[in-house]
Amino acid sequence: MLTSKMLSIPIEILLKIILQKYFINSYCITVVSEDSIQLKTSIPFIYAIPNDNFVDLLLNSSDIGCSDYIVNMKNPQEFMKAFEKVTHLGLLRKSDRKILILTHSKSYNAQDKDAILKVLSMNETRFVANILLVIQADVNEKCYIYDLITHQYVGKDDVRKPIYLNQWNSCTGFTNNVSLFPHYNMSDLYGKTLKLACFNYEPYSLLDLDTSVDPLGRDGMEVRVMDEFCRWVNCTIELVRDDNQWGEIYSYENLTGVGVIGNVVKDEADVGISALYSWYEEYIALDFSTPLVRTAVTCIAPAARVLASWELPLLPFSLHMWLGLGFTFFYASMALMIAKGFNTDKMFLTTFGMMITQVRFLNSCKKSGGYHSPH
Repeated sequence: MLTSKMLSIPIEILLKIILQKYFINSYCITVVSEDSIQLKTSIPFIYAIPNDNFVDLLLNSSDIGCSDYIVNMKNPQEFMKAFEKVTHLGLLRKSDRKILILTHSKSYNAQDKDAILKVLSMNETRFVANILLVIQADVNEKCYIYDLITHQYVGKDDVRKPIYLNQWNSCTGFTNNVSLFPHYNMSDLYGKTLKLACFNYEPYSLLDLDTSVDPLGRDGMEVRVMDEFCRWVNCTIELVRDDNQWGEIYSYENLTGVGVIGNVVKDEADVGISALYSWYEEYIALDFSTPLVRTAVTCIAPAARVLASWELPLLPFSLHMWLGLGFTFFYASMALMIAKGFNTDKMFLTTFGMMITQVRFLNSCKKSGGYHSPH
């Protein structure tokens, strides 16, 4: 049996070629490997060894920008399951992620090849445009041959169908001069079905229209945007309808819900429309597009009535304030009367004048920076 050391040099050469051509714009790469892989590249990368906290490990690497992956696992399906959770829970969302999956370096046999090909039939993989499988095809005394395979992804037929792209020989190089990530730009989806979740909500989405008026039986501001999008990239819209209207997410762990939001989070719809807002709770599990329409809510309230002139000096203070002021005025007047030997001559007028004088004195002290008591 060929050892890992014997096979390391050819696969590392192939990796170097792929990285230089297709990962040159990557900010950072996450290398998920159960064995040691020597990467000769100037692109920053981090190692992630699969363990019990695999999802958290990938989530942390994704959030720091390492969202392109090189995978070397005996069971790469476990990576795709963890990757699916990371795409929903991660704060950093990229639409051009690349995944490069290698045949596990410890055992090259038919079972190992079947295990890596099963990745393309997984539900988690059908949403990933840029995935490349590197599978060893043959080995002789001098040369190592690898098949380069992806999935169909576009078109109306089975998008999970394996597509043979190229073959690399360590002695002669690539067989054909083709792109190893043919779906990177996605300018033509070749009629791929786009499942659109929506409900009848004017003027954004109008459904069940008379086909004599509109051949497609649908219209609306957001519906027209999606129709124009599919006209540009050559896709076919399939409506997904739910009586729960906008709906909600029931579980972020199991990704369940109802309505437009629930259908998207369950992957039963690719896109959701019908006047959706940028809700933070939904952003945790979903991606949002650039806002298309600005909406606003106008609140209508009765106009304020004109107050009588005598109410103006009373309303600035509360009832308790006025009661306190009246009590103070009465208490000060009684104290002044007692001090003057129960003389009531100009008692209330004198008290009122003293209170006004105190207010003016305090205001003048504040403006002058206060007053100082003698030492």
